[in-house]
Amino acid sequence: MKILIIGGGGREHTLAWKLAQSRRVDKLWCAPGNGGIAALAECVPLKATDIEGILAFAKENKPDMVMVAPDDPLALGLVDELEKFGIRAFGPHKNAAIIEASKSFAKDLMKKYSIPTAKYEVFDDEEAAVKYIEREGAPIVVKADGLALGKGVTVAMTVQEAVNAVRDAMSGGTFGKAGARVVIEEFMTGTEVTVLCFTDGKTVVPMVSSQDHKRVFDNDQGPNTGGMGAFAPSRVYTEEIADYCMENIFLPTVRAMETEGRLFKGVLYFGLMITPEGPKVVEYNARFGDPEAQVVLPMLKTDLVSIFDACIDGTLDKLKVEFLSGACACIVLASGGYPGSYEKGKVIEGLGRLPADAAAFHAGTKREGDKIVTNGGRVLGITSRGSTLDEAIEKAYKAVKYVSFEGMHYRTDIGRKKE
Repeated sequence: MKILIIGGGGREHTLAWKLAQSRRVDKLWCAPGNGGIAALAECVPLKATDIEGILAFAKENKPDMVMVAPDDPLALGLVDELEKFGIRAFGPHKNAAIIEASKSFAKDLMKKYSIPTAKYEVFDDEEAAVKYIEREGAPIVVKADGLALGKGVTVAMTVQEAVNAVRDAMSGGTFGKAGARVVIEEFMTGTEVTVLCFTDGKTVVPMVSSQDHKRVFDNDQGPNTGGMGAFAPSRVYTEEIADYCMENIFLPTVRAMETEGRLFKGVLYFGLMITPEGPKVVEYNARFGDPEAQVVLPMLKTDLVSIFDACIDGTLDKLKVEFLSGACACIVLASGGYPGSYEKGKVIEGLGRLPADAAAFHAGTKREGDKIVTNGGRVLGITSRGSTLDEAIEKAYKAVKYVSFEGMHYRTDIGRKKE
């Protein structure tokens, strides 16, 4: 079958790599793709948000399935538009993707259906938000309501930092329309864990748990990024916690969306905080996380196309989804200056010398002649599996040493904390 993947980052490279392993797949396209994806799929020069362009391509080339990976095209309703023309698509409809596209919607949903989360208030008025912060004190969390490339959250340790975050979002235009409304939450303590779930709108199948590292520097220092590395499974996500989350968070969320007339089909991302009072929802995403996909998908044993089919057709309860034992780790190699300004076009050396048990998932690269050059902030995700988490981490860091480009930086403590 022929599959079109929408997107061009590390998540999409991992999806292309996994889909290419399926006996059912004989042709892959990716729009827009990147330098690494080009080795697996035909890259189509269309932005992920070019709805009209993607529709025209799909009508002409007739893929058997379109896999919509990023948040923006899901929020814009790409799945709905494809289905209007009889084109099979994987991902939630626009009215379900709002669970990620609007943090205030997500928080209100959790409040209405008693799904555990942090105390919060929503503000459209800047001065009212500032007064609330001054009354509540710090630490406190400020979130832009809309999509902000994973960077719309400020964990403020002082009142002034929180006030600055509100002003930057609401009148500074840092996040454009996404910051016109803000959600202000209580600060939660604990370990943050991600659980990605396949769902057909009724059945929920959790994937292997994972942990992401958002801060740019070691010891969780510096500004937030889209993710500097990840590992799976989480050390703190026990079977007991998993059972609690299924009964009190995962199933109630999917049932709530169905009750609201927003049946969710696709991958639902649960960002959880394992607090002293129990697990609580930090955020929802309407798709695979990045870099979480880079450690979870290599652990997947069941054919990914069959899972996508079951989610679309509402037959997930009839499919046995299995994962490999062991663990997986991913180290993100970033451009100099990221997450601030950075230069592109730096030649990447050493990709051909990587050990056989390591993979380089390309996030921000492009092909120039016979060379691969940097083309983004997060450039590569170097990923390895092992029989234990410590072994997977050690293998990934060993593989990192083979790769270099001017200005390259990465965290040296991915998965090192024993919590």
